[in-house]
Amino acid sequence: MLTIRSSRDDDIPSITSIYSYYVLNSTCTFEIIPPTNEEMASRRDDVLQKTLPYLVAEVNNSIVGYAYCNWFKPRAAYRYAVELSIYFDKDQCGKGYGRQLLNALITEAELVGVRKMIASIGDSTNEKSIHLHRAAGFAHVGTLKSCGWKFNRWIGEGDTTSPK
Repeated sequence: MLTIRSSRDDDIPSITSIYSYYVLNSTCTFEIIPPTNEEMASRRDDVLQKTLPYLVAEVNNSIVGYAYCNWFKPRAAYRYAVELSIYFDKDQCGKGYGRQLLNALITEAELVGVRKMIASIGDSTNEKSIHLHRAAGFAHVGTLKSCGWKFNRWIGEGDTTSPK
């Protein structure tokens, strides 16, 4: 059974491991060098200091995924808009957990005043992520073509936004 909860300090190694896989093996993130546990802890602390949600998904007491949101841009007028990130252990994809975690993140974000969520989907051909966000009511608003260079090729980034 899937449990979704707020992240804790001791979740960082699992979060880092999940994310590192995607940094090294996919174009869903434009990062090239996997961050350390210390860097991931610092990023999480930044999100939490802004009183934004940083959630994990657990199955049998093991972290299988995580999601968070952070301010879309630092300007004051953007204070109700966030960019979200969601990642799952590669062996846990396709089990319906993503939709549950994304819905929980949306709910938690709304509780702290977020009005608009933006998903910058690394690699605009990432059909699994596109489908996940579309199923949650996000709409495609554009693609930044050939804006990232990874694995010796140009990749684009597709943006989707929440329905509000």
